[in-house]
Amino acid sequence: MSARRTYRWPQPLDGQRQRLWYGGDYNPEQWPEEIWDDDIRLMNKARVNLVSLGIFSWAKIETSDGVYDFGWLDRIVDKLGRAGIAVDMASATASPPMWLTQAHPEVLWRDERGNICWPGARQHWRATSPIFRKYALRLCRKMAEHYKDNPYVVSWHVGNEYGCHNRFDYSDDAMRAFQEWCKARYGTIEAVNDAWGTTFWAQRMNDFSEIIPPRYIGEGNFMNPGKLLDFKRFSSDALKDFFMAERDALAQITPGKPLTTNFMVSAVGSNLDYDDWSDEVDFVSNDHYFTPGEAHLDELAYSASLVDGLSRKRPWFLMENSTAAVNWRSINYRKEPGQTVRDALAHVAMGADAICYFQWRQSRAGAEKFHSAMVPHAGENSQIFRDVCELGEDLQRLSDAGLEGTELKKSSVAVVFDYQSEWATEHSANPTQNVRHLTEPLDWFRAFADLGITADMVPMRGDWDSYEAAVLPCVYLLSQTDSQRVRDYVSNGGKLFVTYYTGISDERDHIWLGGYPGSIQDVVGVRSEEFTPMGDDFPGALDHLDLSNGAVAHDLADWITSTAPDAKVLETYQADPRTGMNGVPAIVVNPFGSGQCVYIGGKLGRDGLRISLPKVLDDMGIRHSSAADVGQVLRVERSGEDGQHDFVFYFNRGSGDVTVRFDGEVVVSSLAQYAETGDTACISPNGLIIVKG
Repeated sequence: MSARRTYRWPQPLDGQRQRLWYGGDYNPEQWPEEIWDDDIRLMNKARVNLVSLGIFSWAKIETSDGVYDFGWLDRIVDKLGRAGIAVDMASATASPPMWLTQAHPEVLWRDERGNICWPGARQHWRATSPIFRKYALRLCRKMAEHYKDNPYVVSWHVGNEYGCHNRFDYSDDAMRAFQEWCKARYGTIEAVNDAWGTTFWAQRMNDFSEIIPPRYIGEGNFMNPGKLLDFKRFSSDALKDFFMAERDALAQITPGKPLTTNFMVSAVGSNLDYDDWSDEVDFVSNDHYFTPGEAHLDELAYSASLVDGLSRKRPWFLMENSTAAVNWRSINYRKEPGQTVRDALAHVAMGADAICYFQWRQSRAGAEKFHSAMVPHAGENSQIFRDVCELGEDLQRLSDAGLEGTELKKSSVAVVFDYQSEWATEHSANPTQNVRHLTEPLDWFRAFADLGITADMVPMRGDWDSYEAAVLPCVYLLSQTDSQRVRDYVSNGGKLFVTYYTGISDERDHIWLGGYPGSIQDVVGVRSEEFTPMGDDFPGALDHLDLSNGAVAHDLADWITSTAPDAKVLETYQADPRTGMNGVPAIVVNPFGSGQCVYIGGKLGRDGLRISLPKVLDDMGIRHSSAADVGQVLRVERSGEDGQHDFVFYFNRGSGDVTVRFDGEVVVSSLAQYAETGDTACISPNGLIIVKG
């Protein structure tokens, strides 16, 4: 594992003091130059102090092979800088120009059937193409040489959303790179055969040259899961290697400018192992787009908390979000009144010291012309732009109050997210397609919030074992090392929650034998012999299980056949005896060393966890609130090292007004009413207050 890069944050322009960064992607090349001065006027009005330039500008910068035009870019950089607006400069390599792909179609990625991804959108390049790398790195060096001494460029924006469209490539370039990756990981072909279990279905290989990507194998067939898992790892590594090559080309020429690339962390899936990638950036950046409906705020806070975990609680950069509707869903819902400001400040609450949008001015043409922006089609006289200006003022007030540089206060509870387990549980030959690691952490985060606990989302490699309590939610893969880490944590006094579908396989996706969960049975104090999948796809099939506490399990439950001598069964299933599940333990608490482990044997969802957790938390001695309205407010704290800059954020999670008590000075409020000399506030839906203690 490589050492983590030294944390470096973009510094303000000469003569300016550090404050929260605010702005967005700016694409001046889409507009006549006479509009640029008006853009800058509006940016100053909104208190914008940073924009990202050049993300998709390769064809405009390198107009033909080796022919460069920096004139237009220089002019806008100079206008911005003189107006006090810093530039986060892109490497401009996100998508190759037509002249390049026409001359070298071999840089285009291929799908699992061998079909070419033709130009016409973006990211139509393969990370393993030596030819594409040559051209991309040449552009990086040209960009770096041209802007190395420019005082207005404060950071490098390397690439853009790696793997958003080209995560998997099945070309011959990728095949050769995959063979080399396997050779580096395993050393011998015998070790690959062992890892992939190739004695099954006569898949044994004699040489690394026989390794091919998991190409199309016919409808209804099943790909080797070990191979598929490693191809996902390889694909993340291949894109990371390309990013690092771009990063290093820029850093060699401009060592004083920090570098980042924008991750895509949300609850909808994980293209890349962002915790692994987080070691390779100077500061962590993320793109996040809201989930419409009742989960909107919770999913945002959950995702932002995970970004904070990737950043190891150092301030991070929200590189993209939206002022209102996106354009890429089947139905592109607009935001409700108050949500533009609320969403941005929720990211700030969770550790972001920069709020940026895609994009500054809404496009008139192209695939994203209906994607919202800071300046919408309606122009300056619009609610969106008024919200943008309000947010700029809020961020200014928070900067003046000393928020910048404070960190998200550590929670008492860590919920673990594991990229590798997510990839393994995506496979098609598992006990049920309705259970994946992906959904379980969010259910736990929301259930804790319902009880007044704002948990920290922590990656598997993070410091989850330093918390008072931790949750392993469907962490399907547990290596021997991680299993020992679990054992040490609880033995030393940790309070651990472990769910069904945890510790099923090792890192190669080889099942731990002896009953589930094989590698940590002594810690959890249960032994399950079979899974009990549930569904409604066949008439009369078992579709749910009732628990003795009133909760309901869906999709999957463990058939627990024995418990440890000192274990205590807290809840059981109540079911028709013919199912074999009546009286089977559902929730079990087991003492282990100086700590305790609670095992949740079925998929309870947010509602079932909310019902079950109070009794479990009481049994484990974990503090929580029993107030009826506690879950209506999301409470988050950011603290400074000096103890003088502590901020408390209160967000309304519900659909009605809520009243909160606070101690301190209100710095920012939105859709909230309070008396200047009082200590209570009434917060409307989508509203918030931020208090400095």
